[in-house]
Amino acid sequence: MDLFLHQALAGLATGSIYACLALAIVMIYAAINHLNFAQGEMAMFSTFIAWQLMQWGAPYLLAFVGAAAFSFVAGIAVERVLFRPIHKAPVLSHIVLFIALFAILNSLAGFIWDYNVKSFPTPFGSRSLFGNGLVSSHDAGMMGVAFTMLVLLYVFFRHTRIGLAMRAAAANPESARLAGVRVGRMISLGWGMAAAIGAVAGIMIAPVVFLDPNMMTSILVYGFAGAVVGGLTSPGGAVFGGLAVGIIENLAGTYIPYVGRELRLTIALFIIVAVLTAKPSGLFGRAIVTRV
Repeated sequence: MDLFLHQALAGLATGSIYACLALAIVMIYAAINHLNFAQGEMAMFSTFIAWQLMQWGAPYLLAFVGAAAFSFVAGIAVERVLFRPIHKAPVLSHIVLFIALFAILNSLAGFIWDYNVKSFPTPFGSRSLFGNGLVSSHDAGMMGVAFTMLVLLYVFFRHTRIGLAMRAAAANPESARLAGVRVGRMISLGWGMAAAIGAVAGIMIAPVVFLDPNMMTSILVYGFAGAVVGGLTSPGGAVFGGLAVGIIENLAGTYIPYVGRELRLTIALFIIVAVLTAKPSGLFGRAIVTRV
């Protein structure tokens, strides 16, 4: 029973990071109807920014806030400079640009900071919480940061004018424009917030997976799995999906024979295929109906 609780709590901790990344993916999808394949690399680059600030002597909190702020501005810049000019281009053009951004950020991080694996500090420590060995203090802190951010985002989107305007711009841009919403500005803000959310996810998971230019590759697949399970049109569903994927892949790696750590990524891919086959819109996503 202790093993089950330990693995479930560890899965919930990593699942909270998948939930944050899944939410960022859904925010971009709501804005431009395309998946951001470079979301993980954007988060990785921001994590390196935080690491570099700490190497220069900045305290953890300042590095954390500085990396998140950098990501917010960079996300807006990416949308305005790269994607706004091609917003009416074919889908393939967007995919190629996302892949190019992925490769550029990965190579640039490797050029600046090299490809050697680096340790990343945690402000929460690594001891067992309460001395029971079920959950580490870093896992608990990671869950606390993730859930706090998710609650703040829920309040922002539900109870603030800007949040409501962003939801309107994503749901129905034409009607939102008629109501006076500056849709272009809301889309840019969504990109910035998604990039900042990804930065927080990267900084939180870096002490677990260690820091290198490829650290977010598998994490991004788990984020995609969470977004698909919950539904690409449902932010709340993406959060649920991310948590579910974290718990499922952790328990599967423990209890299913021959899976282990090496095949956990296969579990995420299997979940994506299974959900898309059974319910393409996800568990909480709305089905898109087109009148012909």
